[in-house]
Amino acid sequence: MFKVTTLTTQPQSTWIKQPLATFTGTAADASDGIVVSGGVITQIIGKGQSPTGRIDCVFDARQHVLLPGLINTHHHFYQTLTRAMPDAVNKKLFDWLRSLYPVWAGLSPEMIQSSSQVALVELLQSGCTTTADHHYIFSNQLENAIDLEVEAAKAIGCRVVLARGSMSLGEEDGGLPPRKTIQCAETIMEDSERVIKKFHNRGAGAFVQIALAPCSPFSVSEDLMKSTALLAREQDVRLHTHLAETQDEESFCLQRFGVRPLEYLEQMGWLHSGTWVAHGVHFNRKEISQLGSAGVGITHCPTSNMLLGSGICRGVELEHAGAKMGIGVDGSASNDSGNLITEVRQAMYLQKLRYSSEQFTHLDALRWATSGSASVLGRTDIGKLEVGYCADVTLFKLDELAFAGSHDPLAALLLCQAHRADCVMVGGEWRVKDREVIGVDVERLIVRQRELSLQLAKGL
Repeated sequence: MFKVTTLTTQPQSTWIKQPLATFTGTAADASDGIVVSGGVITQIIGKGQSPTGRIDCVFDARQHVLLPGLINTHHHFYQTLTRAMPDAVNKKLFDWLRSLYPVWAGLSPEMIQSSSQVALVELLQSGCTTTADHHYIFSNQLENAIDLEVEAAKAIGCRVVLARGSMSLGEEDGGLPPRKTIQCAETIMEDSERVIKKFHNRGAGAFVQIALAPCSPFSVSEDLMKSTALLAREQDVRLHTHLAETQDEESFCLQRFGVRPLEYLEQMGWLHSGTWVAHGVHFNRKEISQLGSAGVGITHCPTSNMLLGSGICRGVELEHAGAKMGIGVDGSASNDSGNLITEVRQAMYLQKLRYSSEQFTHLDALRWATSGSASVLGRTDIGKLEVGYCADVTLFKLDELAFAGSHDPLAALLLCQAHRADCVMVGGEWRVKDREVIGVDVERLIVRQRELSLQLAKGL
């Protein structure tokens, strides 16, 4: 049960007291908890010590593992409507996309709203407090898709970085997406500027931020890549795209542009610390060094890369070179889950497989999912349990059968496969209690999502 002792009628400060184990975002810690007030962390309580000043609530965390809120750096919310689509199963990326583009062209505004809520609730349940979403489908009256995502995020209570995606290079011009899924460059640029001015929050504690995110080298024009980079610099927002995900993408870039994907990105003016890319599987040693020197962020999407047979991100080498490393669940049609804590486990195992068990630990995986992912998104106010950081907190209870007989709580969190957080706080407000998302009728959400998913599949 969710146990909080209330000491006053109007709680203002909360002591999350004596956790079973703590991960700060950078390392394991043996403190006696944290104090939260005004939406931020105000005290770290040393072992055997007590808080100073007034405490209004005490949360008994003796059965909980305490972490910063997990941060997801790459997703496609709308894909929660097309999980396990028969025509898309057991295919490589390009064939997978060709089978799903016509389906996604039928997305409606209500579908965007429902799928966004489903994705955000699923993430919250898994301990995620901040997520980046890459939305690039604007067909079928979806001009205000970003607006709908903002509404969903506010209703659920998560922090979001909404990457205004784009596709402008259709099949007839040598691209991959069909015409009905693309927009003209002028429309893309106008709406990109609109959503930045309307929604982008600046400074510490921001709940909604906007990034600009042409989908990939095989779906946008060179002019759009360049103009987007200029607008991002002008408006001081981040850039995001898919890059080096598959060997097919590499062949496309060599045939169309005469260069590999990273060199193409550099020619477009994107190779700098304001950029993060999803996947980053097929980089060679020289490119890894370039990415590190430029301080580019990389989102490791282990399950998606395994499902589509894309390969394994060279994350350890990228981080050693200086690149910022984070974790993403990717779209829920290539995962097909949006559970971030299980994705952290997959990242740990895949990096161990690529390198060795000693070179990448459970603590490294947790670091990538917290402070690492925060760095990827350019945030210095989330991802750590430190004084002054946002009070984004996740608590896992190791009380299920899978944990019986386990010893190290932080190791058990991943090795024994935690899948659902017990309590989650965002900005000092509880959003999950006793594994239930507050204020959300999950059963109703499931029913409506299923109805809309069937409509989409039938082309209604």
